[in-house]
Amino acid sequence: MAREKTAALIVIGNEILSGKIADTNSSFLAAELRALGVSLRRILVIPDEVDVIAEAVRAYQPAHDVLFTSGGVGPTHDDVTMTGVARGLGREVIRHPYLEAKMREFFGSDLNDARLKMAEVVAGSTLLFEGNLSFPTIQVENIYILPGIPEIFREKFTAIRQRFTVDPFHLRVIYARVQETCIADYLNRTIESFPDLLLGSYPKLHDPEYRVRVTLESKDQQYLEQAFQALMSMLPPSAVVRTE
Repeated sequence: MAREKTAALIVIGNEILSGKIADTNSSFLAAELRALGVSLRRILVIPDEVDVIAEAVRAYQPAHDVLFTSGGVGPTHDDVTMTGVARGLGREVIRHPYLEAKMREFFGSDLNDARLKMAEVVAGSTLLFEGNLSFPTIQVENIYILPGIPEIFREKFTAIRQRFTVDPFHLRVIYARVQETCIADYLNRTIESFPDLLLGSYPKLHDPEYRVRVTLESKDQQYLEQAFQALMSMLPPSAVVRTE
């Protein structure tokens, strides 16, 4: 039986909700997790509010194998993710001795309260030192607390990505030159025969090559191939541009 793992992402930031900053971490994480065989089941975008973060953690953390957060871990007044996660888990925020020592070593006499805030973690957190990172990733229970800056988010996730590997999804793709309405019945019949198949249909406007991209996914490669062949046998040959 294929190994399954589910994940959720909580994106934290007023700047995302106001449109000042475009969220790219969600799409990056979704693609990375899919490649690792993990099912990303939820993406939630919330403001920099402690109680809202805590509520989201209480709802999402026990319902998923892995929970990621993005944003709210800097030195400023609106960086309240640690406090929110701690409240959601019923824990305290502490100043981690290792991080505090590193801050004092790096900043010396220029150290202030804002910079010391970067040493705060949820009580019971683990520091992850994978990769060539200057600052560790924070894990508490099944929650991985990541920064919102896209470059650092990607760097930190890439350093720990192999932790999440399970059985991969297998994919077949059909490019059709006809409209979606022309093949909808065939798609419906396929999913009726193969209910565990992940079947997607994505129309494309103004593309000279194809009009619909159909994706078939499963962790069971044999099951996938059976579904693929069943659908291909129903589609008129003239409707298919190519397959992958």
